[in-house]
Amino acid sequence: MSKETRNEQELGEEQLSEILQIRRDKLAELQKEGLDPYLETRFVSTSTSEEIKSEFETMEGREVSVAGRLMSKRGMGKVSFCDLQDHKGRIQLYVRVDELGEEPFSRFKKYDIGDIVGVNGTVFRTQRGEISIRAEKVTLLSKSLRPLPEKFHGLTNQELRYRQRYVDLIVNPETRRIFEVRSRFIREVRNFLDTRGYMEVETPVLNTISGGATARPFVTHHATLDIDMFMRIATELHLKRLIVGGIDRVYEIGRIFRNEGMDTKHNPEFTSVELYEAYSDYNDVMNLIEQLLSGATQNILGTTKLRWLGEEVDLAPPWPRLTMAEAVKQYTGIDFMAIRSDDEAIKAARSVGIKPEPGKNDTWGGLLFECFDTLVEDKLVQPTFITMHPVEVSPLAKRSAQDPRLTERFELFICGNEICNGFSELNDPIDQRERFVRQVALRLAGDDEAGMMDEDFLNALEYGMPPTGGVGIGIDRCVMMLTDSSSIRDVILFPTMKPLD
Repeated sequence: MSKETRNEQELGEEQLSEILQIRRDKLAELQKEGLDPYLETRFVSTSTSEEIKSEFETMEGREVSVAGRLMSKRGMGKVSFCDLQDHKGRIQLYVRVDELGEEPFSRFKKYDIGDIVGVNGTVFRTQRGEISIRAEKVTLLSKSLRPLPEKFHGLTNQELRYRQRYVDLIVNPETRRIFEVRSRFIREVRNFLDTRGYMEVETPVLNTISGGATARPFVTHHATLDIDMFMRIATELHLKRLIVGGIDRVYEIGRIFRNEGMDTKHNPEFTSVELYEAYSDYNDVMNLIEQLLSGATQNILGTTKLRWLGEEVDLAPPWPRLTMAEAVKQYTGIDFMAIRSDDEAIKAARSVGIKPEPGKNDTWGGLLFECFDTLVEDKLVQPTFITMHPVEVSPLAKRSAQDPRLTERFELFICGNEICNGFSELNDPIDQRERFVRQVALRLAGDDEAGMMDEDFLNALEYGMPPTGGVGIGIDRCVMMLTDSSSIRDVILFPTMKPLD
C-alpha cells in the first residue's frame, strides 16, 4: 500500500469515526428527551410507494401512512424534500414546518440518511409533477448509526456487497430485483411440478455415508451417537427410496453441500431441485425440462429470449440433443465411436492435448468424458442436451441397451454452464453394486470425490424399483441465467466468504 493510499484510508477512518460519534450523540440526545426510537414497537402502513404511484388518480388527496428508510434529504429553511424507500420502491416526502410544527420539524431536520421513519400524510403532486406525500407527522422508528455509501455511487465494492448484503439491498435496487426473480423462479418450479402430480418431500441433510453424486463432502460429528456424519452432496438416493416405496412422482428443493473449490460457478452450499418420475426415462425428463425452463422464463421475463454472459440465448423448445461422442467429434474431430480400445483412446486424446491419468481417466469412457469436459463444454451457448455419457462417470445411470459402455444420461448446457443432470435411473441392484464397488476402489485409491457403498439403498433396489427418469437442476445457475449474472455469488444472498482477519 502506497503512503498516499494509506493516508487516504486513515483519513477516511477518521471521518467515519467522527460520523459515528455524531450519530450516537444524536441518539443519546433523543433518549435523554424520552424519545428513544428503539422503544417504538410497531407502525401500521396503509400503503406502499408502488401503490401510491400506480394508483395516484384514485389516491390523490387521500390520507396515507407509509414506513421506510430515508435515502436523501434536500432543501433548506422551512421546507424539506426527502426520498423514502420502502420494500416496493421510493416516494418523495414533502415536509413543511407549518404542517409538522416547529418542534417536530426541528427534530426531523436532525434525522440522518438511513434513519427509518413512519410518515402520516396526504398524497399529492408537486408543481414539478412528482407524486409525493405531504407529511403531517413523522415518527422516528429506528436510528441508523452508520452512514450509507455515497448516494450517487451506491455500494460498488463487490466483495463488500457479498459480505454486507443488507447494505447492498438498501442501496442497489438491481440486487433486490435479482432475489425477487430467484423467489419467483422457485415458485414457478413448485407450481409446475405440483400441477403435474409431483409430491414435495424433505430428506436428511446429515447422513452416515456420502452418496448420490461424485463430490467431496463436508464432515461433521454427532456428539450423542459419537459418529462422524456427512452433509448431503445430493438428495438422489433418498428420493429413489421413495420411488421404491410407491411415491411415483417426487421432488425436493433443498440445500446441497459440497466441499470443493469456489469460483464464479461454484459455492460450497447451493440449491437444487431433484425430481423423479416412475415409468419414465431420460427422454421424458428432457421433454419435462424444456417445458419447465422455457415456461418459467416466459412467465418471469415475458419472453423466452434473454442475454447471459454476453450471449443472446433463446429457450424456446425444442433444444438440440447430441450424444457426447457426437459433440466431441463435432468440436475436436475425434470419433470415439470408431475407437475400439483404451490404448487407441489414449493416443487420440493426447493428439488434442489431453493427458490421461492412470487409474482415473485412462479408459475409453474416461477419455471421452475428459475430451468433452475440457474441449467442448464451454462452446455450447444455446441450450443443448448432451446425452449418452460413459458408464465410468455415471455410477447411478442405466446402461444403454445399444452400447453398454454408455448410459442413458443427459446434461443441459447453456453458455458453457451445466444447468441440470439427469438420466434413466439404474434400477438393477446387481449392476448398481458393481458400480458402487468401483467407486469404493477409486476412493481407496485417493479419489475423495468418489462415492461410498450404500447397502440400504441396494437393499431398497432389491425390493424392485420401476423404470424411472430423474434429474437435478441447479437453481442458482438458472437464476444467474435469468438475471444475466456472471457469478453465483450474485444470486446467493449470503455466499460463503473467507473470514476477515
